[in-house]
Amino acid sequence: MTDTTTKSRPSHRLFNVTGDGESARWTDIGVAWSTKDGKGFTLALNAIPVNGRIVMRINEDKPTAKKKGS
Repeated sequence: MTDTTTKSRPSHRLFNVTGDGESARWTDIGVAWSTKDGKGFTLALNAIPVNGRIVMRINEDKPTAKKKGS
């Protein structure tokens, strides 16, 4: 990995997905960064799945929960 990859926030998250629809199970398995030339991605995996599929999603901030009475 390059220094820019390890210092910047990952642009995507990687998930192993098994099953379909509402019964699908999503397991966070790593992150991805766009390469400097924009033609690919660098992946950092915490696990390598042996079944299911890998889904790469944009790494968005999770919405904050509203407090009661706000």
